[in-house]
Amino acid sequence: MKALSVALVFALSGAFALADEKPKPEPKEPKKVPAKAEPSLEIPYRLTDTKHVLVRAKLNGKGPFNFILDTGAPAVFIPNKVAKKVGLTTDQKGWGTFDIFEIEGGLKVENAKGRVEDLFQLEGMNGMGLAGVELHGVIGYNVLAKYRITYDFTKDKLVFATLNFDPPEPKGIGEKGGGQGGLEMMGTMMKVLSGFMGIKPNYEVQPTGLLGAELEQKKDGVYVVSVLADGPAAKAGMKKGDKLEDVKGSSIDDFADLNRVLGKSNAGSEIKFTILRGEEKKSFTLELAKGL
Repeated sequence: MKALSVALVFALSGAFALADEKPKPEPKEPKKVPAKAEPSLEIPYRLTDTKHVLVRAKLNGKGPFNFILDTGAPAVFIPNKVAKKVGLTTDQKGWGTFDIFEIEGGLKVENAKGRVEDLFQLEGMNGMGLAGVELHGVIGYNVLAKYRITYDFTKDKLVFATLNFDPPEPKGIGEKGGGQGGLEMMGTMMKVLSGFMGIKPNYEVQPTGLLGAELEQKKDGVYVVSVLADGPAAKAGMKKGDKLEDVKGSSIDDFADLNRVLGKSNAGSEIKFTILRGEEKKSFTLELAKGL
């Protein structure tokens, strides 16, 4: 009996000891810090007749020039005649550095390197007028790799988000004039052939005109998000919240409709818009503006 009581005392004392112990707090999960939004820019573009993505750029403040985006190109390439226009000096291998390389839409790259070379691809396309506009160069990896680029061909702008990445300098490109292995002759050949075939370059195509308004597609249509001060939309009376009802006589339900109607409307074109503001319809005509 005595042994039983002693055991009971130990058991109870152990229970009380456990009861007195405070439960250990569970480890807290580290606070998740929201990722810092990358600064981004909306870059106007157009598709050429050959479906290349074309943007416009100024080189050292001169231009604008027509460039195609090509992730397969190792760097920025410009022909000799453009290099002379912008006063770009090159080293023995044909490389030069732009003080400012500015792409329409506000994107500026300082000290971007470019190679001066008469690419046979551009010479051939220009000789036959295949792109529908004269091409002045190619923007390649050494600039494009600095950004995360969002392509949405239902919209009229690309989104460039700045990355904290400095791409390495391209290597393996030969000496000036010797990097194409004789293929540079193809550009001249295509020019000669186009002459025999009666093909003339069509460079009368003007850059796509700018509306001066930011638009957003919603479930029930396309709305104006903001208007650029002193831009065509603002001068015509367009306001934030307006819904696009009709453009050039065609009803607008989404961005696809708008792109189909305005896809080849050039700077200087007069476009008739009908908008819905509240319950009131308003119509006005505005003149699309130039970019750079």
